[in-house]
Amino acid sequence: MESRAKAMGHGIHPIMIVFPLGLLATSVIFDVLYLITDRAGFQISAAYTIGVGVIGGLVAAVFGLIDWRAIPAGTRAKRVGAVHGVGNVVVVLLFAVSWLLRRAADNWDPNALALICSFAGIILVGVTGWLGGELVERLGISVSENAGVNAPSSLSRRSTGRPRTRGV
Repeated sequence: MESRAKAMGHGIHPIMIVFPLGLLATSVIFDVLYLITDRAGFQISAAYTIGVGVIGGLVAAVFGLIDWRAIPAGTRAKRVGAVHGVGNVVVVLLFAVSWLLRRAADNWDPNALALICSFAGIILVGVTGWLGGELVERLGISVSENAGVNAPSSLSRRSTGRPRTRGV
């Protein structure tokens, strides 16, 4: 099934996710740099990138929900999509909590819990990102009307049963 929310022929959700993903990953890099150098500015940069990343994640989620609702019920794709979506909501919540904890501190200085939330969020986004890749690459969601919505996991090494096509 092709994406239901499109702009100029392309699915909006896959386009939108790169911004929050990049911003949230960058915030963790700023946190690591802050921990290594103790230089003021890195914690402020982390806070700003988290704030924008959370907003971007919420926007991307709207379009992901639109696409998920169009997946046929009772399929593996519907289940994988649900775990992907719920996991990403948890990611956004973890980063939002991290942002709120920083906001309450002097000069956006992150405490241990704020850092734990961010680090847990970036680890979880690795899992949810893989699930998103499984939806697109293995199950064909958002890219093909001939989607294999019940194809086995890519970890199983079993064939999807549908021909492999490559774009130009």
